[in-house]
Amino acid sequence: MPLTHTLGSITITSLLDGAGPFFMPREEAFPDATEANWHEADRRDPDAIGPDGGWWLPFRAFALRTGDGPVTLVDAGIGPADAPAASWAPVPGRLPAELADAGIDPADVRTVVLTHLHSDHVGWAGSLFPNADHLVQRAELDALELFHPELPARLLGPLRADGRLRVLDGDTDLTPGVRVLSTPGHTPGHQSVLVESGDERLLVTGDLLVHAIQLIDPALCYVHEEDRAGAGRTRERVLSTLSPLLLATPHLGAPFTPHP
Repeated sequence: MPLTHTLGSITITSLLDGAGPFFMPREEAFPDATEANWHEADRRDPDAIGPDGGWWLPFRAFALRTGDGPVTLVDAGIGPADAPAASWAPVPGRLPAELADAGIDPADVRTVVLTHLHSDHVGWAGSLFPNADHLVQRAELDALELFHPELPARLLGPLRADGRLRVLDGDTDLTPGVRVLSTPGHTPGHQSVLVESGDERLLVTGDLLVHAIQLIDPALCYVHEEDRAGAGRTRERVLSTLSPLLLATPHLGAPFTPHP
C-alpha cells in the first residue's frame, strides 16, 4: 500500500510511479559537492544509492485529500510507455495502479498541481484526470521553449481547449490549509505545495530539492536547474522560513523526510 501521512484532517499519500538509475553520474549532477557532503547525504538517505553506487531516483506524485472529498494531486509522474519522459525515465509508470491501491478514483481528482513542466512530472496529466483543473504558474508557461517540444500539442493545448488549464501568478490558496507557493529557480515557474495544520507543516517540494545533499547545503547547485543561483536562494529561504517541517519529495529515497 502507498505510504501516507496525516496532517490535521488532510491525508497526504505518496504515489510511486517508478524508480531507476539517473542518466548521469551524481558527481556531475552536483559538481560543487565535497566528499564530506556526499558522506553526510549518503548517511541521511542511503536508499538514493543504486546497486552500482550511482544515483537511484524514485519518481513520485502526492495526493492530498480531506476525508473522502475531492483529491488534489501534486505532479503526475513519468507516464505511460509513450510519454515524453520515455527517452530517459523507467516508463511505463504505475501511477494508475498506485491510485487504485490508495482507494483513489482518477475521476475524484479535481485539481492537479504541476510543480513544473519537466517530463518526469507531467506524464499522466490531462486525460487520466478528466475532471481536474491543472495548475501551472504563468512564468512556467512563458518559458515553454525550455521544455519538451510535445507539451503544447499533447498536454497544454487540450487542457486549454477543455477549460482545464488554470494559470497562477505566485502564491495561491487552494483549500483550507493548502497553499501553492512560488519556488522558482529549478525552472522559472516552479511551485511547491504547503499543507498546514496548527503548528505542523508539510511541504510537497517538487524539484525545489532533488537530493538529500541539498538539505546539507541548500546552496549547492544542480546542473539541471535553469537558474542555479536562484534555486539555491529559494531553497535557503523556504527551508529557513518554514522549518521545522516535513518534506514530501518526489526523488529522495523516502517519500517523507523531516527537516531539520
